[in-house]
Amino acid sequence: MTSIIYFLKQIHHYSGKIVYLNLVSMAGIGLLDGLAIILLVPLISMSGVLDMGGEQVPLLKIFNIFSESSIAVGLPIILLIYLIIVIGQNIVKRHLSIKNVMIQQGFIRHMRLKTYQSLLYTNYKVFIKNRKSDFVNILTSEITHSSVGAYSVLQFLSAIVFACIQVGFALILSPTITAFVMAFGLILILFNRKFIKRAFSLGNSNYRLAKDYLSGVTDQLNGIKDIKSNTLEKSRLNWFREITRDMETAYVSYMKLKSTSQFYYKVASAVLIALFVYFSVMMFNAQTTQLMLIIVIFSRLWPRVTGIQGSLEQIASTIPSFKAVIALQEECNHEREFFEDEKKEVIPLKITDRIQCDQVYFSYYDNERYALQNINLTIPTNQTTAIVGKSGAGKSTLIDLLMGLNQPQKGEILLDDIPLTSNKLLSLRRSISYVPQDPFLFNTTIRENLLLVKENATEEELWEALEFSSAAEFIKNCPDGLDTLIGDRGIKLSGGERQRLVLARAILREPSILILDEATSALDTDNELKIQDALRKLKGKMTIIVIAHRMSTIRNADQIIVLEEGKIVQTGGFIQLSNERKMTFNHLLNNQMEA
Repeated sequence: MTSIIYFLKQIHHYSGKIVYLNLVSMAGIGLLDGLAIILLVPLISMSGVLDMGGEQVPLLKIFNIFSESSIAVGLPIILLIYLIIVIGQNIVKRHLSIKNVMIQQGFIRHMRLKTYQSLLYTNYKVFIKNRKSDFVNILTSEITHSSVGAYSVLQFLSAIVFACIQVGFALILSPTITAFVMAFGLILILFNRKFIKRAFSLGNSNYRLAKDYLSGVTDQLNGIKDIKSNTLEKSRLNWFREITRDMETAYVSYMKLKSTSQFYYKVASAVLIALFVYFSVMMFNAQTTQLMLIIVIFSRLWPRVTGIQGSLEQIASTIPSFKAVIALQEECNHEREFFEDEKKEVIPLKITDRIQCDQVYFSYYDNERYALQNINLTIPTNQTTAIVGKSGAGKSTLIDLLMGLNQPQKGEILLDDIPLTSNKLLSLRRSISYVPQDPFLFNTTIRENLLLVKENATEEELWEALEFSSAAEFIKNCPDGLDTLIGDRGIKLSGGERQRLVLARAILREPSILILDEATSALDTDNELKIQDALRKLKGKMTIIVIAHRMSTIRNADQIIVLEEGKIVQTGGFIQLSNERKMTFNHLLNNQMEA
């Protein structure tokens, strides 16, 4: 129930008073519907087919004037009133239907935007802890399910309002008979609580299956090259068969549950009507007018009661989706990095002297299994600093700390002797260009991938950046030049071409800090030499931090930091470290030379 109340508050926050106006309109529809039914009394009496005895019911006396009039006068008036009521009722219904769809679709967009915004501004460690496919599942399927559940709550409330008005008319006509019928209805609702519990259980199952399905499909499509090269198609197809069979079974189970509950209600309604007529005539001595009107009212009301049961089942089945969306929003907001003012332009941070790590410890886990331990280093501005070490030594982890993506458990990151705090994160990142080992490109054109970092870049600036990264030549040979589509993650380009294009994008941003994480690992010797020469031209103009396995790429670095098992074991220049025998750097250098 807490989750439902949360989403009702979100609907209120999004739509304001419109929700309450819709409920009032629904009450108006119920009132008009009741009046339309009551108009049947003078209409039938006037026809002369049956004497309804309207004078026996106080509410109906107001229509006696029409019954006493001649057919030529009274009948057109009654029919006109009836038409006006029905037309008015359907106009309001149409308006409500459109408004409800607008509220539902607008609410879906509102929740997606709110959830995605919280994701974008949350701490990087949230992405490390969770599967990215889980985020995709929540942003697509679960928010949609949640909105359906929230909409079911609105339908439930509307049905309750409508039912209350119809019951009110029935109570005025005959309190005793109405109380008798309502008692049966309440017993039936209590009896069918097990359907709601079963719907909640199936909702949990559907949520887990949908999450596992999306994560599995995402992993396999990302690893399709490995699947095909290792002939894993059969095993992956078997997995797909099993999970889709489970999804089919779960959905069929839910539909069986829904149809079974509807079946029970319809059978029960038939039994109830039979008992109602019998007891009304034999025990309560109901008059013709009362009996017929109450039958008509309850024949229209009973589908609403069935709808209430269906809404409750729908709500129960979507509660796991409610909880998943709420949990993600709360986790992201709790780990929020900073609050960006969209109207305020963020100025890149200017670091004039140095970047420091002061006794920094960092762990990916809650225990004290540190990926980095007691890191003390100084990176002078406008110089080149290289970070080397074996795989798993902590090089990329250290870079993530310097960019503020992760925060140390102990120690501080200092910028010109001032601690890096959350209010400086955005300014720091605006001053950085980062080129990862696995370059990422969007499934769009080369031009659009470049303009992501500088929307107003001129054609000349684009080509200058491409010339710097030795990418201009292969782009000129592309079928559409800068407007060539490069596919998902740049799959239509080679690994070296992707690295050069991402490097061009980094330079186009005109950063004061350039971070290269194995950024030349996929390049051939000629292009690597060109980029090394281009980086030498940047010396003194920006701070360059390089992670490298190829020792040839760091020969001209101003300082080299050697990591081993999360600790700094050496610091110095290339020649100095290469001459320190039996030390880590010398060992790495000799192994590479032998290879």
